[in-house]
Amino acid sequence: MQIPLNALRALDAVVKTGSFKAAADLLFVTQSAVSHQIRHLEEWLGGPLFDREGGRPRLLPHGAELARAVSLSLAEMEAACGRARTGMKAGPLVIAAIPSVAVCWLIPRLAGFRAAYPDMEIRVVYAMHGRDIDFRDVHLAFVFAKGLPELAGVIAEPFLPGESVPVCSPAILRGTRPERPSEFLSLGLLHDTDQSGWAAWFRRMGVPMPVLAGAPVFEDFNLLRAAALAGQGVALCPRAMIGDDIAAGRLVALSDVSVQEDQGYYLLSGPGAQGALTQAALSFRDWAFAARGGMAGAG
Repeated sequence: MQIPLNALRALDAVVKTGSFKAAADLLFVTQSAVSHQIRHLEEWLGGPLFDREGGRPRLLPHGAELARAVSLSLAEMEAACGRARTGMKAGPLVIAAIPSVAVCWLIPRLAGFRAAYPDMEIRVVYAMHGRDIDFRDVHLAFVFAKGLPELAGVIAEPFLPGESVPVCSPAILRGTRPERPSEFLSLGLLHDTDQSGWAAWFRRMGVPMPVLAGAPVFEDFNLLRAAALAGQGVALCPRAMIGDDIAAGRLVALSDVSVQEDQGYYLLSGPGAQGALTQAALSFRDWAFAARGGMAGAG
């Protein structure tokens, strides 16, 4: 015999609402229809689920156990239906990227992806460094982190190295390249968030960094890069993000001594990259890794 699903739904409604009448209102049926379904379920099971003595039916212990199991099962089915519904509504593939990746890497190459997949709808949004990403609304994300991110239900893959080297505009060199740390200081140092990056670089060079007053600090990599491009000083920038600038001659790498080798850029695939969007997400991921291979500074 088939499980009487409608009757189990009626049982769940009675338990949730506390009465046959309220259950009928919840299910948009008559109270007699609910009573009929409960009787049908009891006949199918071969015994009563309620103690009907007194003014109000009361669930027997085995009836309460069944009701709990039914409630959990219905909740799981509703969740599964929600996931299936989301998957069927493909919509755009949403890609989040921290500003440095969005401006320096993704957008300059996005025309290549669109040419390869002209019918694929995509949406690019910002992911802010240090803030959690809501993977209910995002399918793929580019982030910067120290070590492989570990997030429940998210696949993280190393994408680009994070090592940073000193760079500046060729306009401020006047034909000579600095070699000693003191010569870097004479060009002016630009700082990303704080002075820790330069302090680490000077330690690598074997000298302490002097205390600097009034040195400009930029809270965003794109601001730091813009200042370097404008000839305002020397900045420590990730090779992976300024590879195109170096190749085009807009920036010059002044040293092979690097810092932040323990940090990197990662591509995250969230749980939402499933259902009707699975192939779209995989296509973008494969394209991104292929495009990465042709970039200066890619590891």
